[in-house]
Order: sequence, then C-alpha cells, then structure tokens
Amino acid sequence: MKVLVFGATGMVGHGVLRECLRDPEVDLVVTVGRTATGALNPKLREILLRDLLDYTGIEDKLAGFDACFFCLGVASVGMKEADYEHITYGFALAAATTLSRIHPGMTLIYVSGSGTDSSERGRIMWARVKGRTENALLRLPLNAYMFRPGFIEPMDGIQSKTPSYRMFYKVAMPLLPLLRRALPNRILSTRQIGQAMLAVARRGYEKRILETRDIAKVVRP
Repeated sequence: MKVLVFGATGMVGHGVLRECLRDPEVDLVVTVGRTATGALNPKLREILLRDLLDYTGIEDKLAGFDACFFCLGVASVGMKEADYEHITYGFALAAATTLSRIHPGMTLIYVSGSGTDSSERGRIMWARVKGRTENALLRLPLNAYMFRPGFIEPMDGIQSKTPSYRMFYKVAMPLLPLLRRALPNRILSTRQIGQAMLAVARRGYEKRILETRDIAKVVRP
C-alpha cells in the first residue's frame, strides 16, 4: 500500500506517520507539508510545499497512491472564524479536490474532532467549521471517512505543537489510567488512530463518520 500523509509534524499526524512506517504492508509513505518531519526511513519521501492551497506544481507527485490520511490542522484558541476556516476548510478542500481529480474514488481519511457540528449552524465556532469541512469532503468523488477522536493520548515521545496543550497533557497524563478505566470509549492513543486509519483504508467501514467508539472498535482485538 502507498499512502499520503498531510500534517505529519503535528501530534496526530506524527502518530499516523509512525504507524504507517511500522506497517509491513505499507511500501511507501509520502508526507506533504510546510516543514520536514525529521524522520529517517527508507519507505519515507517528503514533499515540502509552501502554499497548501495550490498543488498545480506537484500533481504528478500525488499520483499512484491508495489512500490519503489528512491530519493537518490548527488549534482554534484565539483565532477568528475566517482565519480558522481559511486553514481548516481551505487546506483540506484544496488537497482533497486535487486528489479527487487525480484519483476519483480514492480513500481519504480526515481527522476532525468529537463534537463536530454537521449542521454547520451551532454556537461553537470550531465545530461549525469542522462540520462544514466534513460535509464538503463527503460531497467529493472520494471514498471519504471522517475520524472524530475525543481525548487523544500522545505516545512514543510524541508531543502536541500547541504550548497550552502540552501543559494540559503534563497535568492529565498521571490520571490517564483511571480515565481509561472509567471512560474506555472516550480516549484514544496516537497509535490507535494510526492503526485505525490503516485498517479503514484496507477494509472500509460501515459508516462514513467514525466517532471515538468506532475508531477504537476498528483496532480492538
């Protein structure tokens, strides 16, 4: 299997990249982003792209893939809706529209979030924008799935790029064993998300929108 990973330098994307590189059935992983991942692996190729709204110069490099894992995102804290939408909706649709033209029917898995508002009319800004993005992706001629994880446990030395999130994790990590026992269907690890993406890319899933419980179910023995 050959896969594209967008946003591989973020917390979720880093975890997804790690699982892709560890999977013996994955022959090639190509990351797309503004900065290099720093990872070294014979299966890894990297495309550095300054403008994530314009893929006209690299379309030939996006051909021949089986799946795309779109993990690129930004924290909404302190952002105006227009700026957040420019990144969240704009970047995702630019990439997905290009891929739908190159690979009609290609599997694309988009990392959204628990609480995403599919109506696009709710009071929470990030949830509206994520809902608008999901709906637009699902309308494209792609085999698209939306992943809506809730609390994500970073593993294997992975950290969030957002300082406030890193502080939160530092406080919350000692409580994770208790939280996992109390809320087994609300917490996922970066490993689980990466493994679930690979499983869905191979076998599909009965629903297009996967909540935390669904993502855990995909990888549960």
